Amino acid sequence: MARLDYRNREDLAPADQDLLKRNINLHRILTHSPGMTRAFSTLGGYIRYGSKLNPRLRELAILQVGWLARSPYEWSHHVKIGYDFDVSDADIAALVADTAGAPTALPELDRLVLAAAREAHAGPGVSEPTFNALLTHLSTEHLTDLVVTIAFYCAVVRVLSSMQIDVEPDYQPYLDKYPFPAI
Repeated sequence: MARLDYRNREDLAPADQDLLKRNINLHRILTHSPGMTRAFSTLGGYIRYGSKLNPRLRELAILQVGWLARSPYEWSHHVKIGYDFDVSDADIAALVADTAGAPTALPELDRLVLAAAREAHAGPGVSEPTFNALLTHLSTEHLTDLVVTIAFYCAVVRVLSSMQIDVEPDYQPYLDKYPFPAI
């Protein structure tokens, strides 16, 4: 159960009601600070709609962060979103296998993106060998977008965990399909 109440449009000042145009639990909690919600949404919006990074690679990186953080909310939302950007069930299974150190048929760039997300999640950041290998596949703009995307979603999973934000019923089937392994 969330640590703060989920806010609805009618709970917000008229000037802030647009903050819930995407009425998901994350935004319903963030609206406790309208200014923060706007700043958060600006970067999140750029990552989703403005970045020139291949959206499939973006979603793989986000899924890797969600899997590592064992974030039900992030994982379930981005399994669904990933499907919209050509992430397949085989890709998700390969991400889980790659995380466990098992061999996969993923292309080198996909494996490097997952490695970058794992390294940044573990801290302090993407290693020099992984960064340099990514530079052989990505422009500096794409690589910068990738690193900032990973860092942003490392922050998102910590917000989700700290606020104990619940997975909405519409997203539960994705979590059921790909549950986290028992510890």
